[in-house]
Amino acid sequence: MMTQAEIQQALQKRPALPWRAEPLLGSIYGQEEIDAAVAAIREAMDVSKGFGFSASPIPEFERAFADYTGTADAVAVNSAGPGIDIVMRALKLQPGDEVIVPSINYQAAPLAVLGAGGKVVWGEADPVTYMLDPADVERKITNRTRAIFPVHIHGLCAPMDDYLAIAAKHPHPVYGPPKVIGDAARACGGSYRGTKIGKKGWATIYSFHTMKNMTTLGEGGMIATDDLELAAYARSVRMYGSGVEAWGTSNVMTKVQAAVGLVQLSKLDSFIAGRRRVAQERNRLLQGLPGVTLPHEPADCEHSYYLYTLTLKDDWAGEKRNQLIKMMDQDYGVGCVVANPPAYLARRILAENFGKTTPLSEAYAAKMISISLHPSMTSDDNKYIAAAFITCTQKL
Repeated sequence: MMTQAEIQQALQKRPALPWRAEPLLGSIYGQEEIDAAVAAIREAMDVSKGFGFSASPIPEFERAFADYTGTADAVAVNSAGPGIDIVMRALKLQPGDEVIVPSINYQAAPLAVLGAGGKVVWGEADPVTYMLDPADVERKITNRTRAIFPVHIHGLCAPMDDYLAIAAKHPHPVYGPPKVIGDAARACGGSYRGTKIGKKGWATIYSFHTMKNMTTLGEGGMIATDDLELAAYARSVRMYGSGVEAWGTSNVMTKVQAAVGLVQLSKLDSFIAGRRRVAQERNRLLQGLPGVTLPHEPADCEHSYYLYTLTLKDDWAGEKRNQLIKMMDQDYGVGCVVANPPAYLARRILAENFGKTTPLSEAYAAKMISISLHPSMTSDDNKYIAAAFITCTQKL
């Protein structure tokens, strides 16, 4: 941990701009992205080409992303939310069909289950990683379970092999083993057991929102899968169900976004390396801070550190945690976020339909705090942020 002298020295070097809890540009843009966007626009000025959604470079971006994740195919969409909706609809859920979803979660996944006519079964979190707890999945899986839908929370990979093993032991009487679907909206670029997140499971959905590890002009998403039938279905549904007798709507990515996405994808590993550099230095700066547990990284994972999440001691849960967030912002201009309390606490419709059934996760979420992190942070930025956090905890 930093000494008091180091803390005082670091606090003298306040960053020129305040660091938001989640910086509004999560990646880094340069001249290459500008050139790619301009080239795509210039090509579209040809009236024989225009901005057609099927035009290059969209297929090129999809192929490159599939190669990156090691999957058979990838389908570009305009956002992760529609990507999740498409995958849920592909399950063709029947009344009473269940999908096990972690409650520590953004609301997109459970809302997609609701929209597809399924029943959300809330899963508790592991107290160390905050991932969907495999032991709780084992307790809650039934003969109505159609899917297990873990989130790669905070940029860390979920234990996909554990969920796949559980699914194999509990086949649905009609549809076979429940599908294991990954939500990698916040984990693009992370790794699990030597492979990129996305290789394990039936499908994985990614976000290219402006705050994410890579972004396609502020919005965008991708579905990666080894199931070519699912990929064909997704391509159809994203364009009004064309080519199949299916419901569909418009969820296409633009060619300008795809052009920028190709550049961002080529830089993704360097972005993740930058995030890991900042996180590892911060771990050293905060190591041994009383009342605080540092982020956990299992030996078989490479954390992408979309968020740098700490666990506070029980005495600081809830109100004191919120006080800490307020001090960091008001006194030092450093943003912190809680990501995420159980989704049913954020959306009443989820509580009304599926209840509030994860008391352990509620308790864990009350102790979570994520401090601003970005791959462009300098060592001075990082030392300032760590010094501010240490100082604020000393005031609690």
